[in-house]
Amino acid sequence: MSSAGIVAISPIPDGSVGIPHCFDHGQESIVIFVALSGSMVPMRVLESDFIESVKLRIQTCKGFIVKNQKLVHGGRELARGNCRISEYGVGDGNVLHLVLRLKDLQVINVKTSCGKELTFHVEKSRDVGYVKKQIAKKHQGFGDLEGEEILCNGKPVDDQSLVNDISKNNDAVIHLFVRKSVKIRSRPVEKNYELSFVAPKVVREYDTGKEKGTDENISPYSPGKIPDILLEPVIVNPKIKLPSVLIDLVNSTLEGLDKGHCPKRSSEGTGGAYFMVDSSGAKYVSVFKPIDEEPMALNNPRGLPFSVDGEGLKKGTRVGEGALRECAAYILDHPRSGRRSFSGEIKGFAGVQPTLMVRCLHDGFHHPDGLTIKMGSLQMFVENNGSCEDLGPSAFPVDEVHKIAAFDLRMTNVDRHAGNILLSKDEDGNTLLIPIDHGYCLPESFEDCTFDWLYWPQARKPFNADTVEYIKSLDAEEDIALLQFYGWELPPACARTLRISTMLLKKSVERGLTPCAIGNIMCRETLNKESVIEEIIQEALDCVLPGSSDAAFMEAISSIMDRYLDEVARACVKSLVKNFL
Repeated sequence: MSSAGIVAISPIPDGSVGIPHCFDHGQESIVIFVALSGSMVPMRVLESDFIESVKLRIQTCKGFIVKNQKLVHGGRELARGNCRISEYGVGDGNVLHLVLRLKDLQVINVKTSCGKELTFHVEKSRDVGYVKKQIAKKHQGFGDLEGEEILCNGKPVDDQSLVNDISKNNDAVIHLFVRKSVKIRSRPVEKNYELSFVAPKVVREYDTGKEKGTDENISPYSPGKIPDILLEPVIVNPKIKLPSVLIDLVNSTLEGLDKGHCPKRSSEGTGGAYFMVDSSGAKYVSVFKPIDEEPMALNNPRGLPFSVDGEGLKKGTRVGEGALRECAAYILDHPRSGRRSFSGEIKGFAGVQPTLMVRCLHDGFHHPDGLTIKMGSLQMFVENNGSCEDLGPSAFPVDEVHKIAAFDLRMTNVDRHAGNILLSKDEDGNTLLIPIDHGYCLPESFEDCTFDWLYWPQARKPFNADTVEYIKSLDAEEDIALLQFYGWELPPACARTLRISTMLLKKSVERGLTPCAIGNIMCRETLNKESVIEEIIQEALDCVLPGSSDAAFMEAISSIMDRYLDEVARACVKSLVKNFL
């Protein structure tokens, strides 16, 4: 969960006023609109511009840092900054979607005198007048706030004041108390600012729209009645016995819902993800990701376009399978002592948090077409000190990086960036790396495979003996059977990817290759140049007869892979000798 806020970008006719930009003569330019919640900023670009340069222009114009931007076109993330926009098929008249990181948005927390709460986010470039409109829009009970004043630190703040000027601290939360009174108060709260004006207790009954008193039990879905709450595991195979850690996870989450604590939707990520709290309401216990709110799914709350062909944001993934992949990542993250189905250990080798599929009913989720039961993944929440984006990689232990690398290589994780690796500490104060967000692992192909750790210095060091032994113990066929036991019949293309990636990892460690060397075999250098593993697959397809069995195909893959890996190993030895001399 690493992003928030949707921005549409689309070309406009020539002659529009835009941000100045210099072009080489003879190159045709297009003009695009950068739309931020209704406001448009025209920007002239070249089809030959690199994605990184387009993001840099957006940063220059709006202040959104490049690394905190995600661009999506035609249902695919423009993940490679060193590629041109034309390589992703972006041309005149196309639409891009920009997803912004939370760090570029300001958290606004609103409370009413009757105890109702509202939290939302606005771009820091917005003014106070816009904030008032968003409060009124998101909660009808607030009514029209145009005539209200906002005070900051005892001084009035006019509607033209920018949010960024009110709060200079990137992590600050602006607390607003709303009321229909001219009595306005304000006071500083540590590094935050508390802007206060409190509204009367007014709610709006759903069926008539008539304002009335303070009946807090009115639900927008069933007037006068709170809808039933449901949370239960989805168990396909009756032979499965849930371990106590998953039973406790479901029970603690349900207790929080029963106590009236509403799920809190994360402001990061491209899909719906909800933080669930315990019965006290003070501690997060889990994260729920509904299938129908995944990126490009029908009820996605971020405004991403619906996938017309079913393909996800990453090549080789399908919309609606993200929750299955989250669960599969936990199931296949075997403990060092043995396979998860036969081991009593909770913690897997890479540290994927306990995850299971559940059905959940609550009116706090995104229900554009009425209240429905949601199915999705429920994962244990882990206390953390931020993500790997917040520190330089030199601070990460080698073995911690290697466990993430081994997991990603084996699972062909096509969405491993520093933002979905959390930082934590063990009981002795040692740094731990915790992998999250595995909705894009086990794809049908290797086309979109990228790893941020590939460029970290730890990736150039060889695996230690324990990690090598763990990798040697992996068995793709057993993994495929295990997923089937838990209810997911892995699609043939995904099963083939798992077989090939496991084979590559095991053969590579036998030759002493580093995570960096293996990752470079799996990842493309450029968007349109096939990776080494893709070349191996294509060569195998060319040499086997049509209609050959999967076993014959994998045998061809194995033989060709040996030849490639021997060449890579010899090149690595030569490089080491050269550096030594």
